[in-house]
Amino acid sequence: MTAHDRIERILELARKQAQEAEVFYAAYEQTPVIFEANRLKHMQTRQGNTVALRIVRNGKTGLATTTRLDDIASLVDKAVAVSEFGSSARFEFPERTQYPQVDVFDAAVDAYPIERMVELGQELVEKVRGHTPELLCDASVSKAVVSMAIVNSRGGRSEFKRSSFSMGLEGNLIRDTDMLFVGDGAGSCQPVEDIDGIAALIIRQLEQAKRTATLCGGNLPVVFTPHGVLSSVLAPLAAAFNGKIVLQGASPVGHRQGAKLFDVRLSLTDDGLVRYRPSSRPCDDEGVPSRVTRLIRDGVVGDFLYDLQTAGLAGTQSTGNADRGGGAALPAPSTSGLVFQAGDISYDDMVRDMEEGLVVEQLMGASQTNILGGEFSGNVLLGFKVEKGEIVGRVKDTVVSGNVYEAFNNLLGIGRETRWIGSVLAPAIGFSRLAVGCKGGSS
Repeated sequence: MTAHDRIERILELARKQAQEAEVFYAAYEQTPVIFEANRLKHMQTRQGNTVALRIVRNGKTGLATTTRLDDIASLVDKAVAVSEFGSSARFEFPERTQYPQVDVFDAAVDAYPIERMVELGQELVEKVRGHTPELLCDASVSKAVVSMAIVNSRGGRSEFKRSSFSMGLEGNLIRDTDMLFVGDGAGSCQPVEDIDGIAALIIRQLEQAKRTATLCGGNLPVVFTPHGVLSSVLAPLAAAFNGKIVLQGASPVGHRQGAKLFDVRLSLTDDGLVRYRPSSRPCDDEGVPSRVTRLIRDGVVGDFLYDLQTAGLAGTQSTGNADRGGGAALPAPSTSGLVFQAGDISYDDMVRDMEEGLVVEQLMGASQTNILGGEFSGNVLLGFKVEKGEIVGRVKDTVVSGNVYEAFNNLLGIGRETRWIGSVLAPAIGFSRLAVGCKGGSS
């Protein structure tokens, strides 16, 4: 019996004991090639699958998961037992529908030779260490293919494959008591081979970090690179537009749809339809078609992100943002691909316009603050002082904090150059003043 036949059999058995049923299936094959301390450590191909059965029985939800397809009856029995204590179901599974065509699979990833992946990692390490030989490098080159299937008792059917390929490097340089961390990478649904581009970004960090500089604390202009945007302001923004948090009344924007809360230059969408992005897909983990959802438009609060259950509780429609965390959990709203609209100023011009300020490449620990209140605060893992429009050295022992609702009303600018960092298309973003705390340093 094929996997497809077993999925249909699970649905058939579940329908005999429940009013509604849904089967979610994900099978994966992943091959990571890992380098540690400049050397190849291991490479291994892993395979696995997850099956999740969700039922609605007597108005309550039951969920059971397994990694086996040979014990169908037990899976159904577990879902029925769990439903006795489940939450009230406020949704209906989607009926059969047409899904958008989204290119998220490239057979070249599946066929990509492991030997070449090893070569890519070695070449990346060698190119970066050619600039700084004493740098300790951890690198990875990884490929994966996931096959997804979602079927339900209302006729909904979705099957698709998604490939992913990533390459990146993190470097650590220790000199006496000083520790420098640098790194960058790239990912796609297609093979990634841009060694020169990734290496150039890391070498630029190393060049800018050759000197250290003293930065006085206070309210200073701060420019976040795309990496810096992800490690600072992204978590509070994403949380604010999560339908579950809105439903709980914990989002500051939850009752402000149509209100202008940000600078007119800020526009943000959730887009699950971008070609060859690992976060894109024709439908979410409940079989609801993916779409583009406008979260912020010219500074005005737009729509929120929902799955079926939270949409039902809120009296609205799912936006196709259900995520199961790999299949072993109940769906919850989550972002797919966040896209910042590009601005009208270059990163270099934002830096040149600063008399004294800070450029942040990486903020550490910012998401551990009160993100529901819009706050972010973290240690600068990699950042640089700006004097009279020029980067003059790396800062140490520095903390940056702020609130996204205040910061995005005090913009220096939004960069016109954007790049994908994981599942986010981000520009550099500059703020005219953020709280910067320093313990001092040497110049």
